Amino acid sequence: MDERLVNNMKTLGIDMIQRALSGHPGIVLSAAPLMYAVYADNLNYNVEDPNWPNRDRFVLSAGHGSALLYSCLYMCGLISIDDLKKFRQIGSITSGHPEYGLTPGVEMSTGPLGQGFASAVGMAMAEKHLEAKYPELFDYKVYVICGDGDLMEGVSYEASSLAGNLKLNNLIVLYDSNKVCLDGNLDKTFNDDVIKRFNALGWDTFEVNDGTDISLINEAISKAKESDKPSLIKVNTIIGNGTVLEGDHKVHGGCLSNDDVKQLKEKLNMPLEDFYVDEKAIEVFRDKINKRSLSKYDYGKINIKNVLIKIWNIFYQVE
Repeated sequence: MDERLVNNMKTLGIDMIQRALSGHPGIVLSAAPLMYAVYADNLNYNVEDPNWPNRDRFVLSAGHGSALLYSCLYMCGLISIDDLKKFRQIGSITSGHPEYGLTPGVEMSTGPLGQGFASAVGMAMAEKHLEAKYPELFDYKVYVICGDGDLMEGVSYEASSLAGNLKLNNLIVLYDSNKVCLDGNLDKTFNDDVIKRFNALGWDTFEVNDGTDISLINEAISKAKESDKPSLIKVNTIIGNGTVLEGDHKVHGGCLSNDDVKQLKEKLNMPLEDFYVDEKAIEVFRDKINKRSLSKYDYGKINIKNVLIKIWNIFYQVE
């Protein structure tokens, strides 16, 4: 079932790009297992109340991969299939990069690389402040998917230094490490030992060698949740996985050929029709999110009375 859902997420993202005649198929195909692991198995989120204050936050720092996020948000039930078909069109809520306030479920507008990463550090700091003042109400985590381009930017390291210093253990970053950037193989532009660098900045680090293995990704996330530090999970992936251009920088941006789309869908054991939806699988996906999150959501509602009493006491300096 995990494989069916990940493959459907991939094909929806590819169909969006093919219809729009522009987009970034490389990250859709490399990072879909990461996105799925976060949403299906870890993110506490109520799709019926997307502004729930104690929801976990997700930031796609590699914002050029918006087609992947939109396909996931559709599978969650936050946007429609018609929204997917209007990807990158004027007036659409599914724009070329995620836009906060425009699309339900988007927590951060991400365009310039590194910006989402740095803002997620700020979100984690905000949660710690709220949790200190109102521990009955706030304990959410901030998840990030970033790419090589994000980690080339100075702002991401300035922010990660601060996160390590503050021990923001509510921050979990999944690094889609595909060793390719827009211009070519990564060894031409970026050869940092990312694991050592983040360790030096005060982070816990983990590595997943097979970026298609959901269980290994979830195992690393589980370890990160138990850490007393912010965590970076380096997930080794293949850009454009499954296409004739897999592993090549040419698959970073632009459309695939029609023949390539056909062979990709056949390889993924998916129907050839555009915007195919595996309804039974998506029902399982939504059920997984609801079963995990609703108990925490209901608990938060039950304790809101205690929080309001505490706020009242603080305001009137009773305590």
